[in-house]
Amino acid sequence: MKTHLLLIGNKFIYNNSLKEYIIRNIHNNIDFLDNISFFKEGDNTLFEHLDSLLNTQNNVIIVTTKQNFSTIGKVICTVTFDNQILKNNMLIPSECDLYEQGTYLLKYEKSVVNVIHVDEMQEMPKCLIYKEISHHTINIFNEQSDSLKIILDPIAQTYDVHIDIVNIIDGWTKVNITSKKYGNISQFIGSTKQLLPSKIIETSNIVKYIIERLTHTNKKITFAESCTGGLLSYYFTKENGASNILDGSLVTYSNLIKENWLAVDENILKENGAVSEEVVSEMSDGAINVSSANYALSISGIAGEGGGTQEKPVGTVYIGVRTQDKHEEIHLSLHGDRNYIQSQSVLYAIKLLLLIDKEMFFEI
Repeated sequence: MKTHLLLIGNKFIYNNSLKEYIIRNIHNNIDFLDNISFFKEGDNTLFEHLDSLLNTQNNVIIVTTKQNFSTIGKVICTVTFDNQILKNNMLIPSECDLYEQGTYLLKYEKSVVNVIHVDEMQEMPKCLIYKEISHHTINIFNEQSDSLKIILDPIAQTYDVHIDIVNIIDGWTKVNITSKKYGNISQFIGSTKQLLPSKIIETSNIVKYIIERLTHTNKKITFAESCTGGLLSYYFTKENGASNILDGSLVTYSNLIKENWLAVDENILKENGAVSEEVVSEMSDGAINVSSANYALSISGIAGEGGGTQEKPVGTVYIGVRTQDKHEEIHLSLHGDRNYIQSQSVLYAIKLLLLIDKEMFFEI
């Protein structure tokens, strides 16, 4: 059974923060949304679309505004040959199986529909559809995705699971595992770990995993960012528990700030430029010294158009990682627009952190 999300109302198209909040909230109940559709208010194609969805086997989640809540109920009643009645101070279809304030669940034929109303600056009512599915994610490092398919497909067949292999960046692959009727995900993961020792982290959220590991060992991390402008810090601070492992980080765009805040040597900046291996090494060193953290990540690069040169074109990025007793720097040549280059830089930094301390982050 597929799950479809319908967002009905202009604000869900144009208010990005509200839209992202709704989708995040629904993902707490639903592992995977097969389709997300947007409809403006008064869209005449909505009836036909709903009629098609509800007369086949689907989960349908409809999110609309409080103002349009009863109107959507009328459309559903037309499709399902029902009528609306007043329950819990809401006009909802009479055949509803379950309802709470601002949300109701209706079963029709082989489909299930959940209608929810939410507006800006309000808490979203509960999603009443739960898609029970046995699903796990593993992250594999330092293996090529093409070779992983050859390795993992026979194991997936043995344990009757379906796998989707997705390359995140070079050397970081996500494998989403779904159990078939008689599948055994735990045995699949166990066999995979035996074949690829010290390369697998079992989690759907790698940053949350890092936070948990560092919290458990009472360790801290800090960041010194230039071209990513705090995006790396945001990847961590958007997760619960970040305050356990992060006391602060620095965004150091200009050379002067790199010198004053991170003690980057002025001569090193002049000789090598801000986008260089030498400078990210000094940045991570300065960050770990000023914060007394156990780990420091530093990023400097050219993400946007107009900032590159022939020697250092757009997409040139250097990343540094440092512990109390070792450090490593890498040079990347990335492609894409400004935001994609920034995102790739952050992902490479996270990967570098994991690999510099395998005993901390991997099962060895």
